[in-house]
Amino acid sequence: MTAQSSTRCSCYSTEHRRFLVSHPKISIYIITNNILSFFNQLANFTLHEKINITTGVGWENGLCVGNIGANGDFPGLCLEDSPLGVRDADFITGFPAGINSAATWNRELMRRRGLFMGREHVAKGVNIALGPMMNLGRNAAGGRNWEGFGADPFLSGETAYETVLGLQNAGVQACAKHFINNEQEHYRTLESSNVDDRTQHELYAHPFLRAVMAGVSSVMCSYNLINGTYACENDKMMNDILKREFGFQGFIMSDWGATESTISVITGLDMTMAGDITLGSHTTFFGQNLTAYVENGTIPETRIDDMATRILAAWYFLHQDAPAYPKTNFNAFLPDDQATNFHIDVQDDHYKLVREMGAASTVLLKNVDGALPLTGRERNLFMAGSDAGPADIGPNKFADQGGQTGILAMGWGSGTANFTYLISPYEALQHRARRHRTSISWTFDDFDLDRAGNMAIGQSVCVVFINSDSGEDYIVVDGNEGDRKNLTAWHGGDDLVLAVAAQNNNTVVVVHSVGPLILEPWVEHPNVTAVLWAGLPGTEAGNALVDVLYGEWNPSGRLPYTIAKNASDYPTMIIEGDIAGETAGQAGGGDVVLNITYTEKLEIDYRWFDAKNITPRFEFGFGLSYTTFEYSNLDIEKIPQGDGEEAADEARWDAGNATRIEVGSSTALWLHRPAYNVTFVVTNTGEVYGGDIPQVYLHHPASAGEPPSILKGFTNVEVMPGERKVVSIPLSRYDLSIWDVVQQGWRRPDGDISEIRLTVGASSRDGRLNGTIPA
Repeated sequence: MTAQSSTRCSCYSTEHRRFLVSHPKISIYIITNNILSFFNQLANFTLHEKINITTGVGWENGLCVGNIGANGDFPGLCLEDSPLGVRDADFITGFPAGINSAATWNRELMRRRGLFMGREHVAKGVNIALGPMMNLGRNAAGGRNWEGFGADPFLSGETAYETVLGLQNAGVQACAKHFINNEQEHYRTLESSNVDDRTQHELYAHPFLRAVMAGVSSVMCSYNLINGTYACENDKMMNDILKREFGFQGFIMSDWGATESTISVITGLDMTMAGDITLGSHTTFFGQNLTAYVENGTIPETRIDDMATRILAAWYFLHQDAPAYPKTNFNAFLPDDQATNFHIDVQDDHYKLVREMGAASTVLLKNVDGALPLTGRERNLFMAGSDAGPADIGPNKFADQGGQTGILAMGWGSGTANFTYLISPYEALQHRARRHRTSISWTFDDFDLDRAGNMAIGQSVCVVFINSDSGEDYIVVDGNEGDRKNLTAWHGGDDLVLAVAAQNNNTVVVVHSVGPLILEPWVEHPNVTAVLWAGLPGTEAGNALVDVLYGEWNPSGRLPYTIAKNASDYPTMIIEGDIAGETAGQAGGGDVVLNITYTEKLEIDYRWFDAKNITPRFEFGFGLSYTTFEYSNLDIEKIPQGDGEEAADEARWDAGNATRIEVGSSTALWLHRPAYNVTFVVTNTGEVYGGDIPQVYLHHPASAGEPPSILKGFTNVEVMPGERKVVSIPLSRYDLSIWDVVQQGWRRPDGDISEIRLTVGASSRDGRLNGTIPA
């Protein structure tokens, strides 16, 4: 060591070195950039100032939905929704919803969406973007499912991973939410989600693990209780699983008003948001109360140091200490205040990605005799349904989109944003029809069935638009308290389809929906020739749809959930029970809660349908194309293991032993490094260029206690007609593991490894190639 380097090292105190050892990932940035500034910043703060860093200033007491006040040279933090755009701001992009991101099954698009959303948050002066949302679609009618990434933990985890990488590459801190088991809106602050340890690890915690692996800066704990203890004071979930087992080094914030006590600091909570005990109350569990707890010895000051360290380190980690980082330039609560809203246009050319992703997330469910794509030779085209048109007074008629009179392009609640503009199918189809000199007509009246039927007579093609909406529970729309009351189309959509189909033998149905609908009233009607599932595609909705309708984009979207034939076929439903009735219990502090026990355990969505041998209408992972694909030449190769300590860990796993119980055990590199390589050939056997989504499913022996089929790999591949492409999908030891509740670690299932079968296919029920894991 040179004298100069020795001098540099002498600046690290014992406390500094202890911090670097305990926070190795965070220290990578600090060591190489500005360690003295970081530690000097922290060292110069008084106890009161350190607690201020952890305490929100209160609801509507700042420019953003959440705010940490300035302290000395630290300018504070702006926290802002949403998972699909900058909420409460103008001149921003309304991106496709999270569920559409998952429906692309395309990692590059997922990451680019995160990147562009992140750039817009940064340009508006946001420090922490409150997303992505990654609660699983356990209930098909769950109100906020559309904010997340579907019903499968692997697909949700990969989408979360790519989204976090994209957001933070842009320079904004991402926030993984809602940790954990916030799968319904009804009684969300009074219900206990009772989940066994194995189910928690293998399903609901997995997307958060992937977010941690992506380096997410923050995690938001949820409103509900978990096994009888509120999420935001749940020591097991925050300290043991998230911070110890996952090795999470960022900070945990509460959902708005979800902090339950000052003592939650001990159980893992690092920041209270929006700061008030109840929004607007001007009281807090942190602030002076937390100061008093430290001064009387109830909470050690070292814990306050840890909280402030985690928050400040994330700020440095994303380079938000740079002088050029934008100041907040909008006002979430007073948008017309010219002194605080500078109307900065952050949209750039992001509309191109929105249009591309809108098309890539559209799923072709039915296509009889090549009804789609349209050729442009159609003499006349008729549109029916309010969902085809624009809203009656513009796209932002309802605050937080708590209602809808035209096309549905996002749900409602805090996960929304204002549209700068919104292209409806009516506008996009008119523009396209002009190119082909097609005669076009329409009705936006959902309930004048006679008129719709009569107008359909003699048309070359009729396109009927239906939808279904949902959102967060603080808004009620048509009696839907966040969660949907049922899985039927809104605005009488089923009757509208039947009225048109009765008069026209080329009826195409387009669905804009937050989640699954029951399509049985009309899906097998002989005159319904095609069905397109468009989800919630964002601001370029109409243009994206037209790209698919006319074949400019060959459909490549795949379902991120199962569409059942009957609502009763799903394993769970929203629990609306009387909280004072037999299902109610008592939580800490005297709160009456509704107990929701996850009795289906590992068998949600397609796993349940497979286990119970229930035939769905359209299975998870399903989607058609305008071309056809053939799979061949499956090969599964074991990858040589590592060396040193990692080789010993791999050997332990190979011998059937669980991972060691230590900090970061679930994110250990050896556990997630590729262990097997699955290769095969995809051939485009059709006549047009197209993209395919090959999917890898594992089938464990019955002794493993797993569902019959579980997704563990996918990719997207684009192939020219007649072209063959070699596809490679890796599998890790983690992918093959089950959670051992006794040993508290990931291990290989009992028996020979070759007992684990593998299927490569086009959906959860369309297996094309079969093999086994080699010993």
